Amino acid sequence: MSAQQPNSLPLPDYDQLPAGSVEHRIRSLGSDEVRQLLEYEQAHADRPQVKQTLTARLDQLASGAEPSGGDPRAAGPDIPPDTPGSSPVSPASAAEPQEPLRHGKHEL
Repeated sequence: MSAQQPNSLPLPDYDQLPAGSVEHRIRSLGSDEVRQLLEYEQAHADRPQVKQTLTARLDQLASGAEPSGGDPRAAGPDIPPDTPGSSPVSPASAAEPQEPLRHGKHEL
């Protein structure tokens, strides 16, 4: 198995992709690219769900499935953009603390 750099993979930020997103992101890849991802996955994170997804896609491609259109290098919704600012939540905008209701106690 070859030791590949993450930036040479067919999907950008592959290491940060959730397992559930991989299935959708590999639809536009050919068998060589899917095989490259499978080798990388086995050598690094070794996530069973991702390996199963990649193997199933290789089987589909071997059975005649065609890669779909689209750019696999385009950032998808599963990779959040950098946030330029900070959270609008602050201690000044937080709710006032209240005593929790206990058994036998109720608000009137």
